[in-house]
Amino acid sequence: MARKVAGSAAASALVAGSIAAATTWANQTTARKLFAKRPGKDLGSGPLVVAGAIVAWDFLYYWNHRFAHESRYLWAVHVVHHSSEHYNLSTALRQPVADAFTVSMPFAALALLGFRPEVIQTARDVNLLYQYWVHTETIRTLGPAEQIMNSPSLHRVHHGSNKQYLDRNHAGIFIIWDRIFGTHELEDEPVVYGLTRNIHTFNPVRIATHELADILGDVEGASTWRERLSFTFRGPGWAYERNARKGEPVALAGVS
Repeated sequence: MARKVAGSAAASALVAGSIAAATTWANQTTARKLFAKRPGKDLGSGPLVVAGAIVAWDFLYYWNHRFAHESRYLWAVHVVHHSSEHYNLSTALRQPVADAFTVSMPFAALALLGFRPEVIQTARDVNLLYQYWVHTETIRTLGPAEQIMNSPSLHRVHHGSNKQYLDRNHAGIFIIWDRIFGTHELEDEPVVYGLTRNIHTFNPVRIATHELADILGDVEGASTWRERLSFTFRGPGWAYERNARKGEPVALAGVS
């Protein structure tokens, strides 16, 4: 078992590194093209500009992350990150290979506002680094800072399969987005990590494709095009509840 876990962790780190390199290249290339076509002025690279880019990136990240939970097509990719039944720093490296194909918010579009590509990349790096350290059970709370900032406690909620924790706390750095848009939840009961329907395997192919396989099965069994589209693009919770009404077993209606 330990050997399987170590192998999976190494594979996750390799995949995460590959994804980071590929998306960095793609983002930088697109940002340069858009920056050249910007309608306004170059904002420069001063401290306030960098801070503004970090806030803007996190705002877009919130919506990209939220959509990944509220559209089953996007969830079929993002589910890889949530499939672990444990929560530690290695969970942050548990990233889907296909993640680069499901980005729904145009982060590079920040270049049209006058942010330089290197400033956008800095904002992305800060966001990624911040999110890495919140994947821990060691730090219990950040106290009053949690009114504004994401924290290990708030992100533990995000990884919970408890019904009250489903689809909560999507922010990367600033939890204020969740407060503003109604997805904020405090950690007030022990978190049960993993999915509402855990798959109990270390097989990376199975982990990466199980939700997609379920979508294809649901689409095949659907009787109308409306139902087929709903099984693909509506929230995962809708599909699980629909199947439950048909008599198929389901742990909870929703996703983690």
